[in-house]
Amino acid sequence: MDYYVTLEAAWLVRDVRSVDDAMSVAVSEAGKRLNPKLDYVDIEVGSTTCPACGEELKSVFLSADTALVGLTFVIKVFSAESEEHASRIAKLVIGKALRSVPLQVIDVSEV
Repeated sequence: MDYYVTLEAAWLVRDVRSVDDAMSVAVSEAGKRLNPKLDYVDIEVGSTTCPACGEELKSVFLSADTALVGLTFVIKVFSAESEEHASRIAKLVIGKALRSVPLQVIDVSEV
């Protein structure tokens, strides 16, 4: 079976002055580390639900010109035996390119 696996990563960006700059830099840096071999991986800024109002917010925390950006990576995994197998493949493939970046599986869906 084929699966779409979505991984979440915590990306640290230094020397930025705005949330928009932090998001742009994080996506750009991640893209550079994944390309050209993994150019089929979709990269986006993740979202977080506000506990007070329930509104969806971009996953970015900025303090002292340093930002922590929550990125999501979506990869299509072909011919996996199960959802767990697809998750392990996705973490292995993306993890090789993004060494020392923490990754967590947040969604697995069958194609």
